[in-house]
This record gives sequence, structure tokens and C-alpha cells, in this order.
Amino acid sequence: MYICDMIKRIAENKILEMATKYPVLVFTGPRQSGKTTLSKELFPTYRYVSLENPDNLFFAQNDPNGFLNIYDKHVILDEVQNAPSLFSYLQQRVDEGNTPCQYILSGSQNFFLLEKITQSLAGRVYITELLPLSHEELKTVKQQTVYQEIINGSYPRLYMQEIEPMDFYSGYLKTYIERDIRSIMNVHDLGLFRKFIQILAHNVGQLFNANTISKEIGVDIKTIQRWFSILETSYIAFSLQPFHQNFSKRIVKTPKIYFYDVGLVSFLLGIENDEELIQSTYKGALFENYALLEILKNHKNKGIRREYYFWRDSNGNEIDLIVQRGKNIQCIEMKSSETVKSEFIKKLHYLENLSSDLKFSFYLLNTQNETQIRTNETILSWKDTNLLE
Repeated sequence: MYICDMIKRIAENKILEMATKYPVLVFTGPRQSGKTTLSKELFPTYRYVSLENPDNLFFAQNDPNGFLNIYDKHVILDEVQNAPSLFSYLQQRVDEGNTPCQYILSGSQNFFLLEKITQSLAGRVYITELLPLSHEELKTVKQQTVYQEIINGSYPRLYMQEIEPMDFYSGYLKTYIERDIRSIMNVHDLGLFRKFIQILAHNVGQLFNANTISKEIGVDIKTIQRWFSILETSYIAFSLQPFHQNFSKRIVKTPKIYFYDVGLVSFLLGIENDEELIQSTYKGALFENYALLEILKNHKNKGIRREYYFWRDSNGNEIDLIVQRGKNIQCIEMKSSETVKSEFIKKLHYLENLSSDLKFSFYLLNTQNETQIRTNETILSWKDTNLLE
């Protein structure tokens, strides 16, 4: 039985609401995050067409009008970015039909899919970024410690087929990542590219220093930047930008590196069990990546739109995560410890002393099992990231 049949994906409510308001729904996100399964479950009467099937793709590319005459409405078009010429024809059909949820489009290459939507279907679509299972979703299927969730990651297939993480991520890395690399860009040396991914894993939660990485691998900086864009496009890795508010001219302007699944990072680092993780020098960075992902998942699943940053100045003052909604600022420290230290709390309030125009709230997110609401800050359990809205 599929795990997505056994649990309710939190994104369902928002998707069904938007299905009554938009002619096109778009599901995007990493491969194997459950996009196809969820779209079929929510819309069981819709016809399903995969554009990874060579015959379907040839039909869509060479006779788009004929293709859309057959698949005129109530259709799920999967991996639709493979047929970019289809989007202009979809625009015409959608405008003529004026039917709620006429098409459901799905794809796992973020940049290409969203680029075509912006060009052809702007204003006609609701976009859901479906990331792998959140803690709230996963806990209904399997009870795990925070360290087990970090090591195992959160891809549905890993749980529904009871695959060992080392086996799953070995196949995922080869089957999906390398396939996307070939389809997006001609990378001549996959060995160097794999080394690049390994180096990123070793730098998770750190500043993205393209110059240092280029010297270590032996390729130019532009190649490193292009390779990172491939990982972003394929929903493998992403960057967190520094907070743009000009409190000081001496702020760090380089983004930080994170992955869309911490199980993959654990695999790349060779961490296989709780004991290895707890003793690892990467424990803090992996928990930081995990906690950031949980916040992103909870927001995206509910259709909450926020801006995400970190803060660091040249004097070493740093806040792990800043979540912004207008003038409302959440300052969040993420620590792989159950101990609340005074220096953690002091760091949280640093920006408050620099601005009187913004409204701040403060959270220390750690590995303890209970949340504590204090007068000036909240000590937030890893289990309760859904409280951050």
C-alpha cells in the first residue's frame, strides 16, 4: 500500500480549494516527492498522460493541436516541461474553455517549468510546490527520532517500499540526478559533477564559495555556478539569500547552501545511523537543514507565502533564519541541542537593536520534545515547526 494512500497530504486542502478557482493547477517539486500519486488521488476521474513516454511526447511535440483535441479537459499532463511548445497551445485552450481545473500540469524541473508558465499561462495557474513528506505527514506512518528522520530523509517511496536509505539514495542519485543533468545540460564529466555534489554536502549550511570549490575540483567558477543552477532546477539543492535590509554596510552578501532532502545529504556524507550522526561534526548543519525544510514544507503545504533569509555581518553576528511577511520578522535560531544557552537567546535579539521599524518575534528551534512559550521568545520543539506561520 502506498504511503500517500495511507496519509492525508497537508497540501490537499489548498489544492482542492484552488481547483475551483483556476483553470490550470501546477504540481512541481523534486522527483519522487509524490506529485503524480497525489494528483491521481485528488482527481481520480482525470486522464493521465506522461510526457516521458516517447510516443506521447512525439505526439505532443509534432501535433499539439491534435494532441489537445484528444486531451481537451480533465487531464493530468506529467513532466510537461519536456514539451515546451505545448504551453502556447494550452493558453489558447484554457482561454477558450474557461473551465475550472481544466488541466493539471506536473513537472520536476523547476526553472524550465516555471519559465514557460510565466511566459504563457501567467494569471491562469495555481502552483503547488510539493516537497517530500513533512514531519506532520510522516509521523502518522512511522514514529522516528529527529536523528532518524534526518538519516532516512522523507521521500515517500523509501517508506512505502521499506528501502534502506543507503540503497534508496544510491539509486536516486544515479537514476534521477544524473538523468536530469543529461537532459538539462551536457555535463561531459559526471565524475567531476558527483565530486561537486559531494563537496556541497560537506558545505551544507555554509556560505557558497564558488571560487574555493572551483579550485578544489579544477573547473572554472562559471561552471560551478552553472552546475549549482542545475541542482536548483532539479530540486536537489537551493540557496538561502542574506537578509537585504541595510542595517549595516558590512553584511555578508554570499548565499548559504542547503538541500531539499537531508537524507540525501546524510548519504553523501556516509552517515548511516543515529550514533554516527550524533557524533558527527555535521550534526548541527544537518539539523539546521532539516529544520529549515520543515518550515518550508509547512508553509508550502498550506499555501503560505513568505520570504526567507539569513543574517550575518562581518563581525560574526548571525541569525540562522529570518522569515519575513511585510514588516513582520521571525528570527529563528536552529540548534541540534536540547540545552537552551543564554548566548543562543542573545543572538536571536541582535537585529531588534538595529531597527525600530520592524515587528520582531523570536524562536529557538532545537531537538527537545516540548515547546516552551516564554515572555520574549519561544523555545520551539523540532516536532512543532508547524506552529510557525
